[in-house]
Amino acid sequence: MSDIKRHTLAVQVANEPGVLSQVSRLFSQKGYNIESLAVGTTDTPLISRITIEVMADDAHANLLCNQLRKLLPVHSVKLLEPRQSIRRELVLIKVRAQTSEIRNEVIQIANIFRGSIIDVCAETLTLSLIGAEEKTEAVETLLREFGIIELVRTGMIALERGQYTIDENTKEKGEFNYGKHVL
Repeated sequence: MSDIKRHTLAVQVANEPGVLSQVSRLFSQKGYNIESLAVGTTDTPLISRITIEVMADDAHANLLCNQLRKLLPVHSVKLLEPRQSIRRELVLIKVRAQTSEIRNEVIQIANIFRGSIIDVCAETLTLSLIGAEEKTEAVETLLREFGIIELVRTGMIALERGQYTIDENTKEKGEFNYGKHVL
């Protein structure tokens, strides 16, 4: 039996309507739930980068990568190795803080984890935190005792360490023209 674990896929796609729908539909059709999804443009405005996290065994993760590569708007796909990549997410947490003592405790927790207090009112504090899952989960656990009113996560984003990038040599040269938007 294969080991099911979290896999992080970096996918470069054409920045055009409907692409995210095509990508997410592929996962749905194959019976996989996307655990985390983050999308944004890259340094090239015509290209977006999608970071997808999915629970699968190694063979199925590779199969998903190969299926993604077949989609027309997909420029490149890379399965990121955990030891060779940097993974981060942004979390915003709104916490009950009705007394100055509680506010001070929440501020101390934010400082310990290098978070920022981004909103203060008489009843609540909102903090932002950027980090790996272990860090964000630890802060969430500590803040539960104060009463979390609302929590939102961006989804995981990831880059490979060092000189490595998502760019692959699997596509034919000249297949995609980054200078012109072709429909």
